Amino acid sequence: MTRGKTQGRIAFVGSGPGDAGLLTVRASTLLAKAGLVVHDADVPQAILDSIGEQAELRTAAGEQADIAKDLVNEAKAGNNVVRLIHGDPFTLESAVTEAKAVSRTSIAFDVIPGVSSSTAVPTYAGIALGSTHTEADIRGEVDWPVLAASPGPFVLHAAGANLAEAASSLIEAGHAGSIPVAVTSGGTGHQQRTVESTLDSLARDAGELIGPLVVTVGAEVANRGKLSWWESRALYGWKVLVPRTKEQAGEMSERLGIHGAIPSEVPTISVEPPRSPAQMERAVKGLVDGRYQWVVFTSANAVRAVWEKFAEFGLDARAFSGVKIACIGESTAEKVRGFGVIPELIPSGDQSSEGLLQDFPPHDDILDPVDRVLLPRADIATETLAAGLRDRGWEIDDVTAYRTVRAAPPPAETREMIKTGGFDAVCFTSSSTVRNLVGIAGKPHARSLIACIGPKTAETAVEFGLRVDVRPDNANVQDLVDALASHAAKLRAEGALPPPRKAKRTRKA
Repeated sequence: MTRGKTQGRIAFVGSGPGDAGLLTVRASTLLAKAGLVVHDADVPQAILDSIGEQAELRTAAGEQADIAKDLVNEAKAGNNVVRLIHGDPFTLESAVTEAKAVSRTSIAFDVIPGVSSSTAVPTYAGIALGSTHTEADIRGEVDWPVLAASPGPFVLHAAGANLAEAASSLIEAGHAGSIPVAVTSGGTGHQQRTVESTLDSLARDAGELIGPLVVTVGAEVANRGKLSWWESRALYGWKVLVPRTKEQAGEMSERLGIHGAIPSEVPTISVEPPRSPAQMERAVKGLVDGRYQWVVFTSANAVRAVWEKFAEFGLDARAFSGVKIACIGESTAEKVRGFGVIPELIPSGDQSSEGLLQDFPPHDDILDPVDRVLLPRADIATETLAAGLRDRGWEIDDVTAYRTVRAAPPPAETREMIKTGGFDAVCFTSSSTVRNLVGIAGKPHARSLIACIGPKTAETAVEFGLRVDVRPDNANVQDLVDALASHAAKLRAEGALPPPRKAKRTRKA
């Protein structure tokens, strides 16, 4: 018996209204495993960035019939294809047309809905629609008397050119000119902007907004001041420079996003192995042989370097049996916990070398049968910690676990933003990030807020002529970002800062 070639499937996947966090679980799963993704040109870049690296990305081009034909040919060749639609597939005529064309072939297809902008955008604007509302796209032909008689509030999909007609038509149909209206552009994105008005003043107040607009009409708009949660965040719309590698910046960028900021990651250092592996190999052997009483980790990079060396020798966390572990800060300790090990010591005060030394116990000949401490760290580390431990009676094996090399300069546009104040804030997490950023891109402008994770980092920033505005009580990424958000909120409450949206408009002008 002859078997035909296995055909692939086509999945019409909705990307939702814009925010990558609104992708459904099913959509995220398909995009992570996709081999081919044919996407609308206006799908946000953040969503495209979430697609698995193995996928081929193509921008959909041509008429719907041509796009559908290409999808079918790929599926007949045995490929599973994701057709990524900006929005919700079966609420868009173009996507429905493609699905109908595919349905006339032998290829199986799935449809994964996207979150509807009709409900998501008003929600992100702080407008509670309630259980009943009416949706309409007013960019084409509209039966205004029928629309006006529908139960409200109204959610209208519009462009700037439609606003005057919409307002006059609804007033002519009997609606009061004083009815509250909210017009939102860039819905659910970090550049979302909502303008409140009334039907009488709609075209004048919101005429400057560009792109697809979502217009909400009804008394519910009046409660927006109490329910606005997206645009009212402390760092909303702020551009914040994160001078870290992409691998290291994830936690900070995510936390900044929670507060509404737009993080821009600029690597300032490249982490590389030591030139000679002999020191680290001896250190790992010493751990197994019981040579050390303590291991002191001063950074997540040091933790990673030791575990990579463990992997080379086929070791795991059991190699730390009988060894106490100290960490210079909570973020380093979290990295250690990620490998199933609980640190014995984290500074109770400043999360710095000095803070750790204040809590570190002196060597006791009776209680400490082993007098040696392993200190794996960067090649450019200072002597403060090692000297302090020696003063407490410990023998130190100060081992280069990794080297830090200055990264290449960022693009010219980024360098210009740094020098001219295009970034609202810069978050420094180490002295080396300060030195290297200034070295490869120049000193941040005085209008940019400077946030430093700890005292040493702040001291280095001051040495380079920077004004340190924010320093958290605890030296970890989460507290650093939260402290920046609290500082911005305080300045705004005191009138020292305008609302983020107005600040952006002024700066662009």
